[in-house]
Amino acid sequence: MAATARALELVQAAAAAADARKAEDILALDVSAHLPLSDAFVIASASNERQVAAIAEAVEEELHRHGAKAIRREGVREGRWALLDFNDVIVHVMHDEERGYYELERLWKDCPVIELQLGE
Repeated sequence: MAATARALELVQAAAAAADARKAEDILALDVSAHLPLSDAFVIASASNERQVAAIAEAVEEELHRHGAKAIRREGVREGRWALLDFNDVIVHVMHDEERGYYELERLWKDCPVIELQLGE
């Protein structure tokens, strides 16, 4: 099983919004074969709490323009690990320290990486 076309569209939109807000180390993983609740994860990091919150808000606004609404949002106010659940796609915006500690990439290392189309 692979991520749906809709999920891939949302992944690209979320990654672009995060990139526009200067998120670092943006990564997308196709988790559809391992997680029945979602097709993909987008993981991004930032160096401070305000930037984490700004990135999360920008992602939410952009995906809303694509017709997706977050069914769950956690940690945005605290700015350490913001989780935005759009059903098909789950976006994790993490403070650098949390990203290094939890190492989501290592936990989901068996999942294929989704190539992102970002303006470098």
